[in-house]
Amino acid sequence: MTTEEQLKNIKQSFRLIMDGAIAQSMRDKGVNYHLNWGASVLFLKNKADEIGLDYDLAIALWKENIRECKILATMIMPPEKMLPEVLDLWVEQIPSVEIAEQLAFNLMQKLPFSGSKAFLYLSNSAVFPQIVGYHTLSRLFMQRVELNERAINEFVDQAIAALLSNHVSLSKSAKQALIRFSEMSLMHKRLVLSATSRVGVSIL
Repeated sequence: MTTEEQLKNIKQSFRLIMDGAIAQSMRDKGVNYHLNWGASVLFLKNKADEIGLDYDLAIALWKENIRECKILATMIMPPEKMLPEVLDLWVEQIPSVEIAEQLAFNLMQKLPFSGSKAFLYLSNSAVFPQIVGYHTLSRLFMQRVELNERAINEFVDQAIAALLSNHVSLSKSAKQALIRFSEMSLMHKRLVLSATSRVGVSIL
């Protein structure tokens, strides 16, 4: 079966399970796609398991302005085949907080260059790349990935600024990353407590 035929079949399967209530709820929250079938993430995970890893299909799915296609693309992209420049393009094209989170959880944390890209996205002026960066770092901290002193200082400074942001999802993603960082050791916890106390915020 060609990639085009696979894509067509996948899109047809979304029509069969359309959840109008979920789709409407997303529209009410300002999440607008060309198409949004309201499929659950669990449904999409099962679909990804059924398909398996497939680079060409992932690329084709991402190009669709359809919520389910973009999430599925992050699930079936083989991490070892994902190129840094393709990741940058995907991150530039993120349409919502949900897709930013799914990209970080399903794919970016598994990439060999995830750490360097996460830091690059933290310094992006747009919100969605920053959210990808913080969620990726949260996952790396849970895996006990260590940072050098310069990276630690950069992360804490950036995260404190994001924590104080008016964008709720950005603030929450930075808070989560700081909490995960603080859980790595007593030294890490003290660094976070010191940084947050200086700005009058308590997260631990």
